[in-house]
Amino acid sequence: MALRLRLPKPDGFMLLLLATVLAASVLPARGEALALFDHAADVAIVLLFFLHGAKLSRQAIVSGISNWRLHLMVLGFTYVLFPALGLGAAQIAGGMIDPVLAQGLVFFALLPSTVQSSIAFTAMARGNVAAAVCSASLSNLLGIVLTPLLVAFLIHSSGTAGVDGLASVQKIATQLLLPFIGGHLLRPLIGNWIERHKKLLQPVDRSSILLVVYSAFSAAVVNGVWQRVGVVDLAVLVIASVVILGIVIATNGLVARAAKLPREDAIVLLFCGSKKSLVSGVPMAGALFAPAQVGVVILPLMIFHHLQLFVCAWLAARYARESECVVTGVRH
Repeated sequence: MALRLRLPKPDGFMLLLLATVLAASVLPARGEALALFDHAADVAIVLLFFLHGAKLSRQAIVSGISNWRLHLMVLGFTYVLFPALGLGAAQIAGGMIDPVLAQGLVFFALLPSTVQSSIAFTAMARGNVAAAVCSASLSNLLGIVLTPLLVAFLIHSSGTAGVDGLASVQKIATQLLLPFIGGHLLRPLIGNWIERHKKLLQPVDRSSILLVVYSAFSAAVVNGVWQRVGVVDLAVLVIASVVILGIVIATNGLVARAAKLPREDAIVLLFCGSKKSLVSGVPMAGALFAPAQVGVVILPLMIFHHLQLFVCAWLAARYARESECVVTGVRH
């Protein structure tokens, strides 16, 4: 039977994200209105990380923590290979694009992996879901500390304007880390309620990101982002994202084969080790960069986010079909 190419349908959130950027470009918030949106975004971020802490299950982590070799591989991709590729891309593209966009290439490469989509794609591809939960959660826990430190070392230490290392770490601690820890400590009291109302709380993630993106892009538009960023800049960012993701996925397959990982664990390495978190990245950018820069800095992240979802959705569907073929004995 001929293998048909099945392209994933556009994700609703991706369309909302693009619509938010368009809205901020056409009708940006200004003055007092922008200040109100900034305060609302700060509150939304605190709530977002509080809920993430409350939703983190210790049982799920314990069930997958024994597979330490796999988790170290995922962390190696997330915090070693990706940063190296981001730095290389920024170095190569630095002369062709706005310097703040080049910072954005480095920034998104320093972020933790996604949680929800990594687990969802692993489950769809018939991978080791318990290990995916552990790897994705561990990546995000470490990212709250590692990402600001790496940004301070790799971006701030190079003399980048608009990044105050100490102030950034303090803001990360108060706006992200403390709410996260507080939510997790309160999990015994509120965990069951949150589990029962997942569908009600799910929009908090997306609405928080949309609010932060609108606020960031409003500030960027007021400061002339679309006069600074042109078609050539966007084309370079797309090409850089494609190359980075391609190298990561290719290296992923080589490492999985060299380490002789079982198919289920190789799937975890693929989906947890090849993605970067928009949910963590947008709030962190707001804490780590000057307000006028945030909208420009997160552009590379938004482009990579859309690309990774598209490619990983296609790969997950392909793995799922291959798994079904093995079970039924049918060859494609």
